[in-house]
Amino acid sequence: MSEIFDELRAALWSVWHRRWLAIAVAWGVCMMGWLVVSLIPNTYESKARVYVDVQDVLSKQLGIAGDGKEEITRVRQTLSSAKNLEKVVTSTRLGEGITERGSLDAAIAELEKKVKVTSEQDNLFEITAEISRGDLSDAENAVLARDVVQKLLDILREEHVIGSRTGISTAIGDLDRQLDERKLELEQAEQRRLAFESQYPDLIGGSDSLSNKVQQARTEVRNVDADLAAAESGLAAIASQLANTPRTLAGGPQATGPRAALQQAQTQLAELRSRGLTDSHPDVVATTKQVAILARQAAAAGDDAGGTPNPAYASLIAIRSERQATVEALQARRAALQSNSAALMASQASEPAVAAEANRISRDYDVLRQNYEKLLQDREALRTRGQVENKASQFRFDIIQQPGVPRNAAAPNRPLLLLGVLIAGIGAGIASAYALSQLKSSFATPQKLERAFDLPVIGSISLTISDAARTLERQRLKQFAGACGGLVAMLVILLAIEFVSVGTMA
Repeated sequence: MSEIFDELRAALWSVWHRRWLAIAVAWGVCMMGWLVVSLIPNTYESKARVYVDVQDVLSKQLGIAGDGKEEITRVRQTLSSAKNLEKVVTSTRLGEGITERGSLDAAIAELEKKVKVTSEQDNLFEITAEISRGDLSDAENAVLARDVVQKLLDILREEHVIGSRTGISTAIGDLDRQLDERKLELEQAEQRRLAFESQYPDLIGGSDSLSNKVQQARTEVRNVDADLAAAESGLAAIASQLANTPRTLAGGPQATGPRAALQQAQTQLAELRSRGLTDSHPDVVATTKQVAILARQAAAAGDDAGGTPNPAYASLIAIRSERQATVEALQARRAALQSNSAALMASQASEPAVAAEANRISRDYDVLRQNYEKLLQDREALRTRGQVENKASQFRFDIIQQPGVPRNAAAPNRPLLLLGVLIAGIGAGIASAYALSQLKSSFATPQKLERAFDLPVIGSISLTISDAARTLERQRLKQFAGACGGLVAMLVILLAIEFVSVGTMA
């Protein structure tokens, strides 16, 4: 610990012994540093805050609203693009005197470092521009910073509010041109399909459709066979029932023919006998002969002997006719289906190349039709969106903070730099004095001499000065204090100038 203390005391003595060198170096470093600080141009910063409203209820109801967060991200990323920065350079004082493309690209690259678009929240972001051109005054730099931010806001409004509608109109025009081309191709494909189908009607829809038709014909034949079997069974049942049903019924007020006359005569004979007349009575004898004659006539006539028509028999006849007609129709349909199925199978087996051509034509037509319908739907959706955005834009930009002309420089921090130069100058002076002391072969203390030569030091002689020398030393101390005070005073003057210049900046 004592060695460290001795080294520190020796270092302080060495620096103090060469204090004029230290103060001279400090003055030189400070003057150079303060000059450099004074040449650094002030940087003025202007900013604006923009709020983006993505709540568009009408567009959401129509199903045409996009993702608001993605749109905000796209706006933030493209606002500081090279294309937009070129517009800023050419429309502000940044582009004055630029005639070559290389100079313009350099100005754009420099401005890209000075412009920042940062997101504060999901719907809020900040636009910041820093300008520090040495060929312009502080007031001009401040105004230029404001103009750069204002131009970026104008670009934002033009490209993402007005430009979105222009983009939709352009997209609709492109879709119209594509629709015209697809429509022409679709009409040509339809003409080819119609010509092919007129030549090969069995192959309408391609070989896949032909196979489906064959399968469908077989299914229909099976269904017709089942229906025909059921109809024939029903017809047989009706025929059996009809065979067991008489055509007429005996008696009745509307009965006619031999049988009806026989029944009337028998009734008359029974009535005569009921009156007590005997068989020998002339009326009974005559009626009995009539009954015998009519009985022989009725027996000879059989079923056609007369009587009341049987309604059940007539109904069964009508049902039998209907079912017989159904059976005949089903038989005719089965024959037609079998003929059609045979023709389809023959076409499928005998013309494979034609079937392949039918497939290709049908496939091309379906693809073109689907593409045309999709383009048509896209165009209508864009047209609806454009009509909605003509009344209420999907994204509304509200400027929360307008860009203003900054009154104070954002950089550099001159007071801090001036103080740092003073500290650096003092440090440089102390370091130079100490470094010079290390180059001289002298020893500040006896202990250091003893350690250097590893020999005992018997004693040391103190410095004895006269009164005149002491007076001169005091005078030099005052001069040194004045030099140090002058350095501090110079710093205070520079700080005062800095504060006054900031306060008087237009």
